[in-house]
Amino acid sequence: MTSSRNTPERRTTEDALLDAARDCVLAVGLRRTTLTDVARRAGVSRMTMYRRWPDMASLVGDLMTREWTELAERAQAGADGEHARHRLVDGLATGARQLRGHPVFRRIVELDPEVLLPYLVDRRGTSQDRMLAGLMQSIAEGHADGSVRTAPAELLGRAVLLALHGFVISAATMTDGITEADLDGELRLLLDRYLAP
Repeated sequence: MTSSRNTPERRTTEDALLDAARDCVLAVGLRRTTLTDVARRAGVSRMTMYRRWPDMASLVGDLMTREWTELAERAQAGADGEHARHRLVDGLATGARQLRGHPVFRRIVELDPEVLLPYLVDRRGTSQDRMLAGLMQSIAEGHADGSVRTAPAELLGRAVLLALHGFVISAATMTDGITEADLDGELRLLLDRYLAP
């Protein structure tokens, strides 16, 4: 039996509501956005919103998960390289650069950075878990073709994710006198050397 939560119609409706949430966040930031605002922008009742998300925190969590996961998947799918390690490094560096410039991410960093803090010091979010799973798969591919050093994929993936946090969230604090492109080059070097056999 197929769950009604996974039907194409439900996903389409949910995407439309998340699109409305994204538009509200871009317009006024997270703190000033309410479920009522999102419902109004989406052209649905408040009850429609409350049936899916009990509060703004859960809605924002789903919005960030969708936005960051899609970005990471696109970056990795478009990655180039002669073997798994090169493709992994290319996808990660591209994804880090794109996330720093992502409009929702920029808006959160500019207006509501405290929203990101729990995901950096207290717990992983769904998007981080999905990224970790993708990293572990890519690392396993690197183990198979000999381009990634022998070490547990979960350990390597977690270390890479921790390094990426700094290059995404704190990069702006390190660009006095150097460019983000310079930092991106260093990120590529750091990841490539860390993962190399």
